[in-house]
Amino acid sequence: MDPDLTIPALKALRRILRASELSNRQLAATTGLTPSQLLVLQEIEERGPVTPTDLSAALQFGQATITNIVDRLEAANLVRRQRGDQDKRRIFLTCTDEGERMTTRAPDLLQATFTQAFGRLPEWEQAMILAGLGRLAEILGVARSDAAPLLDAGPIDRPSQI
Repeated sequence: MDPDLTIPALKALRRILRASELSNRQLAATTGLTPSQLLVLQEIEERGPVTPTDLSAALQFGQATITNIVDRLEAANLVRRQRGDQDKRRIFLTCTDEGERMTTRAPDLLQATFTQAFGRLPEWEQAMILAGLGRLAEILGVARSDAAPLLDAGPIDRPSQI
């Protein structure tokens, strides 16, 4: 790679990381949630009663990650686990009233902004960006494994006004 392009590439990467960090801080300050916790909460609210397995598949998170996040959300009274009526071995997740209020109060995630803007790009440009991001992940040694544990490194610290 041309050394003249390395510095601008690193600067662009730093801008992206900074935007992500600022978005995560705003989310934490407003709700006390991590991006992964909010995604799980939103998915539960959107789907209604959902099993952890279905949630894991929908979000492409590992089963252990879903369990960890749901444990935290349940401890914060944002989700509820309920046994199935017909099969007591099945567990269904639903949002509590507080969980529903939390999703409406949460600021737009950087992912939502990206999804909207990315969707407006022509397909060829989306493919180029995807290829570039995939290659960047390889360069940085990021595996294709579940990245949610990296984003979800702490308990829910809910601000006092919530």
